[in-house]
Amino acid sequence: MPCVFEDMVAPLKAALPMLDGIARVRMFEDHTLDEDTFLTRAEGAEAVIVIGVHISDDMLRRLAKTVRCLAFGGTGVASYVNFDLARELGVRICNVRHYGDAAVAEFTFALILELARRVGDLDRELRAGDWNGMSSIELAGKTLAIVGFGGIGQTVARIAHGFGMQVTVWDSGRGSRERYTEHDVTPIADMKALFAGADVVSIHMPLVDGTRGMIGDAELDALRPGTMLINTARAEIIAPGALVRRLERGDIPAALDVYYQEPLPMDSPLLAIDGLVLTPHVAWRSDGANRNLTRQCVEDIVAYCTGGKKNVVVDPETA
Repeated sequence: MPCVFEDMVAPLKAALPMLDGIARVRMFEDHTLDEDTFLTRAEGAEAVIVIGVHISDDMLRRLAKTVRCLAFGGTGVASYVNFDLARELGVRICNVRHYGDAAVAEFTFALILELARRVGDLDRELRAGDWNGMSSIELAGKTLAIVGFGGIGQTVARIAHGFGMQVTVWDSGRGSRERYTEHDVTPIADMKALFAGADVVSIHMPLVDGTRGMIGDAELDALRPGTMLINTARAEIIAPGALVRRLERGDIPAALDVYYQEPLPMDSPLLAIDGLVLTPHVAWRSDGANRNLTRQCVEDIVAYCTGGKKNVVVDPETA
């Protein structure tokens, strides 16, 4: 493990006994985005756990001199490593699954509530001596549109019902009538219609070839002024440039936790948009998610070392 977030050190150490007698472990208890440092720390390893680091093509080629398995601490890892190149180089790519459904869903509602009730703004104004306050938006009775209805989307729907919201979903035709009935949601096949009828839109699709750029200008243009837009999934779900073009009109509040380039460059046009809430890709980070994530990462490595397969998203053996 060339690097790890500080709050994951304890749960990761708790999971390491699974590797006793199976593999020698080298672990660094800090986090770095410096490529050379990462590569130096990973030198000679056959399997590497990757937490919060984008693996460039050059890094992957250098790692592949010895590394045969990369276990990523996340579900949607297509934006973190080149799958085709990994397959070409004979490197297995593993992820972790459903580790943070609750964490991401709860953070999604933290962002929705920030846009609706503006607690951060109220705190800053009060500290500056302003007691006037402001009116805000009540969620009860509003319609939440969820794009993608897997584990996170379903958890978001359950929370939304607790606020008294109506829920509509678009799920690329994969959802069953029973699932929609169970969660008391209304499926809408046309995404533009989904967006047009929503008071809040929250994106929860995984990033795969079929979802990259699936939301474009036409869908974003369907949003009514005042509709809240939340993205805690992947930036690449929205076509390049489309989000900035829509947000620059200044008529929809939005909150983002994911970006095309991470860390977000300080010259990003997003930073100049008033009222846009930005967080540094942390929706998935919670105490419960950390325990689930680190355990699954270690299980991925155990499976690799013992001839098994777990959470494999790129398998060179079946290429």
